[in-house]
Amino acid sequence: MTTAGTTPLRIGLLGTGPWARNTQAPALAAHPGVELSGMWGRRAEAAEALAAAHGTRAYTGEEGIDALLEASDAIAFALPPDVQAPLAVRAAEAGCHLLMDKPVATTVEGARAVAEAAAEAEVASVVFCTLRFAPETSAWIAEQTAAGGWFTARAQWLGSLYASGSTSEYAESPWRREKGGLWDVGPHTLSVLIPVLGEVTEVTAARGPADTTHLILRHASGASSTVTLGLSAPPGAAGVQIELRGERGTAEIPGWDGARTAFRGAVDALAEAVRTGVPHPCDARFGLHLTELLAQAESQAA
Repeated sequence: MTTAGTTPLRIGLLGTGPWARNTQAPALAAHPGVELSGMWGRRAEAAEALAAAHGTRAYTGEEGIDALLEASDAIAFALPPDVQAPLAVRAAEAGCHLLMDKPVATTVEGARAVAEAAAEAEVASVVFCTLRFAPETSAWIAEQTAAGGWFTARAQWLGSLYASGSTSEYAESPWRREKGGLWDVGPHTLSVLIPVLGEVTEVTAARGPADTTHLILRHASGASSTVTLGLSAPPGAAGVQIELRGERGTAEIPGWDGARTAFRGAVDALAEAVRTGVPHPCDARFGLHLTELLAQAESQAA
């Protein structure tokens, strides 16, 4: 693999939907340390249009997946989680590093297969939880983790994707509509709380209106947190808040400059893991842990 020194990391992209068009493809194409080795899509016309827009090659069909794996050092995924998981296993077995979207899968078995394949193949992996890689929020997480002494936390991530009058193209996603805010924005929130407060040792979950889910978490540090997640809030009620309370008073997570900048941070993290051989904290094993927690919460809320 061409991963040493300053040689660009060849990254192929699987998926051509809105997330790929708006975030991953432009971020990869603009990254100075990346050679965008190609794009694969289930629809040939979509793959060709996106590849042409970013000056790379389009792949399609089953044989196209194998060809893109062969041409790449790493694979980025912009696919539904339960399509992503088996293809991530396939990519790892082909020796490709993994830059996955969250959640890794919506079943524990699917996420475990990815983590085991990555470990067996000794490939690097990163799961793109936005707040762990946006410069503003990743710095805040590191600062609050170092400070310690937190007593409790309150997190709320409410979107209006499915509110009346919404025109978001992301609302067309079948998996997102089926699994709701717990699985879509839950990974983002947990990826902040766990490094700051410690592993989750107890989960209590209950349903709210529409797809809203409420969680009460107990952490290894002794702290507790409450979390509200949903995608169906009225537009005026939507927003993201994560607040910590402890010995030093309160701390609230800052805003961040969009998903594209954060995704570039995830690319940098993968490249560093490839270069050093040191796993990133937000890797496939962490993705498995998130899936286990979300599955437990879903079961309780049901």
